[in-house]
Amino acid sequence: MQTLQGKMKSPDEPRRSKADGENNNWEQENQSDTSHNKSPLLSDPWKPCRRHRAVVKELLLKLRCCLGTVCGIEWYGYAALGILTAILSFLMDLSVAKLLRAHQWLYTMLEGNVLLQFLCWTLYPACICAIASSFSHNICPFSTGSGIPEVRTMLAGFEMPHYLSLTNLFSKFLGLICTLAAGSTVFLGKVGPFVHLSTMVGGYLSNLCTLIQRDKKEKAAGQMLVVSAGVGVASCFGAPIGGVLFSVEVMSSHFALRHYCPCFFSAACGALTFRLLAVWGGDGETLQALFRTNFPDALPFYPLEILLFAFLGLLCGAVSCCYLFCHRWILRFTKTNPVFAKMLTTEKALYSGMVVFFLASLTFPHFAGHYMASKYTMKELLTSFLDSRQWTSQSHNTSEQLQPLLEWSSSGTSVYFSLVFFLLMKMWMLVLACTLPLPAGYFMPVFIYGAAIGRLIGEGAAYLSSTGVTPGQQWASVNPGGYALAGAAAFSGAVTHTLSPVLVAIELTGQFTHAVPILLATLLANALSRSGQRPSFYDALSISKRLPHLPSLKKASPQLPSTPVGQVAVKSVLLQKAAGPVEAEQAVRTSTEMQIPVVDSYESQILLGFVLRSELLTFLRRWKTEVKRLNGDREFTEGFF
Repeated sequence: MQTLQGKMKSPDEPRRSKADGENNNWEQENQSDTSHNKSPLLSDPWKPCRRHRAVVKELLLKLRCCLGTVCGIEWYGYAALGILTAILSFLMDLSVAKLLRAHQWLYTMLEGNVLLQFLCWTLYPACICAIASSFSHNICPFSTGSGIPEVRTMLAGFEMPHYLSLTNLFSKFLGLICTLAAGSTVFLGKVGPFVHLSTMVGGYLSNLCTLIQRDKKEKAAGQMLVVSAGVGVASCFGAPIGGVLFSVEVMSSHFALRHYCPCFFSAACGALTFRLLAVWGGDGETLQALFRTNFPDALPFYPLEILLFAFLGLLCGAVSCCYLFCHRWILRFTKTNPVFAKMLTTEKALYSGMVVFFLASLTFPHFAGHYMASKYTMKELLTSFLDSRQWTSQSHNTSEQLQPLLEWSSSGTSVYFSLVFFLLMKMWMLVLACTLPLPAGYFMPVFIYGAAIGRLIGEGAAYLSSTGVTPGQQWASVNPGGYALAGAAAFSGAVTHTLSPVLVAIELTGQFTHAVPILLATLLANALSRSGQRPSFYDALSISKRLPHLPSLKKASPQLPSTPVGQVAVKSVLLQKAAGPVEAEQAVRTSTEMQIPVVDSYESQILLGFVLRSELLTFLRRWKTEVKRLNGDREFTEGFF
């Protein structure tokens, strides 16, 4: 009976089940509608503390609406990108400064024992670089190197998610601190890795923007990565204009105009935050240039000195060709030599330790480092080169000894000998340091190297002017620091095939008085470095790593601008630049392509671009309508008269 009763159904039960089904369907539709109207921030709330979390989310939604009424949410992301990158840069500089002071303190405490000082000078950077290499290799192998070739590849449209991971951000940040803590012994910088760090921060901020703005996913993700490239340089030097132009020249094969405003806005936020943090940290009373100089404003340079600046540019271009050749050779050698290839694959920490120990042994102050001012850090080296006072004239007056002169001629050696020895040694030492498998930047070393070249030329010009060897009017004073600044911009621009170092140098020092000679020297250095279609420093890295990149078509095929399109397009309908409506109508009728090539003339067939078939059809319709209207007006006028 119970079984039969369980199987029997009342006559109202089908109607009740049907009503329940309709109610369930209505509830599901209502829930889907409400969930569709709600933001993804309110979907799937966490079960514990649901009420409190819902209140917080509602407040966040109201805050988003309030912020969205002022400007787009992505602009807050650009500001956050600049501020966060500047904070990372400041924390890195603070950590590196403390590690460098600890090394200098330990070396000073061992004064009197040359053996212990040698061990302290060599083992400290060797161990710290070995730790950085091992840490980067074990935590995230993608964190080694500059990072700029990889960022260029991502901006070209290739997906490389491992290079934007949080693990890569963490390992690259700590590894770069260890690299910079080695000081001028390793002679490496932070610009390249910091561009990569800012790109990783921009990648996470772009994910946040896509979560908030569901209708602008591709736009937010693409623009944030482009903006990040310029923010990295701006946060390193406090140079927003030079940083954006550096990203335009180095990072992107093409740069959309719509990215200019976001790039400059985020770079300005980063540079301002970086300088404010320096002021609050006690490094100045107000916002000022990172490398303060005291160049004379009344007469910064004499007109005939333009020839010396031009010679300096040509010299920097010639030296950059030699440096780029050595760099390409060492990259090929480490790939083809079995010993180096094996060590760089399996024993990265050992290789880094051995190379850094060798470099530190050469820069030991009681050895060859005595002639290279090896006790100076990277910042102190650049500051000494940018000194506007003449070192050779001060060497005759012992009562007014300068601190740079004490380091560059501490044993009575000539300043010229020390500068020449510095240039010869640092050339191959920097090439060797580029093979280290650890996070490192290469822009600042070539910038300082160019400043040394300029300082050598400036000291020579100042000596000739002070002895009255120059013909005609005797130059009262020549500023060697101006030559150092021009040499820094010219050499770094020649190595990277860019002109943005001119603005970077001006923003670093705040010296606009030497803008014209610096630009002239950089242009001549670039012209000499680009001759022969040689790849730039970052192009050589991309080729060595076999990364997909878009090379310059003019470099790949110099005859391309003068190639007739008839040799490329087979049986294609062409339109010349001066074509009229009749030719356009004939081209539309005979061609089935969506785009029609436009050439200079039918004889030369030099390709100028393409025109869409739809645009031609729209133009022809308007043209025919206008012709009919004009013919109608003419018939009406003739009939009236």
